[in-house]
Amino acid sequence: MFFWDPTFIIIIPALILAFYAQSKVRSTYARYSQVRNHSGMTGAQVARRLLDASGLGDVEIEKVEGNLTDHYDPRKRILRLSEGVHSSPSVAAIGIAAHETGHAMQDGQGYMPLKIRATFVPVASLGSTLAFPLFFIGLIIPSFKILMDVGIFFFAGAVLFHLVTLPVELNASGRAIRSLSSGGYLVGDEATGARAVLTAAAWTYVAAATMAITQLLRLLILRNMRD
Repeated sequence: MFFWDPTFIIIIPALILAFYAQSKVRSTYARYSQVRNHSGMTGAQVARRLLDASGLGDVEIEKVEGNLTDHYDPRKRILRLSEGVHSSPSVAAIGIAAHETGHAMQDGQGYMPLKIRATFVPVASLGSTLAFPLFFIGLIIPSFKILMDVGIFFFAGAVLFHLVTLPVELNASGRAIRSLSSGGYLVGDEATGARAVLTAAAWTYVAAATMAITQLLRLLILRNMRD
């Protein structure tokens, strides 16, 4: 009943956006992963050159399993590229590799939004894990009503994490396109393809933030209804 109460309608638009974003990123990646870039360089090779050109020669590159599991680990200063990006010479591969390199550049330059996001990681993790169980207990047990407020507080931290993530990801994509274009790694329609892949990926972060905001709104409404 908690998940299917009348307030559930609030998150339906966010769910639709999330499904659209996931479908868009998969289809766009699938399309441009079949388009070879003119240089024939792989994602790992381009990432290495961009890192070295930015004075980040100490950042290592690792290949990891999975599809679109690419990420930069600022704690260990390691750029992890998925199998389909690391060794592929496709437009999609070098676009994603450059995006993750953009995060390494942010880290190297002390980009403030990245630092702020890092501080919210434990809060977001805790909030995502405890918020709903605590809220649910407070909702069904009157004597534990305070737990509803605690759950909302934890979830608000997760929402802030999603909001801070947006400028971090958009900035990394902007850095990626500029680096690839100025370095001559992309020419003509290749730049359009890489931009399409990164734009599609950006929509997943927009969808995640939208879902988090609407979920928080839903919790607040349920909290007021409980009174």
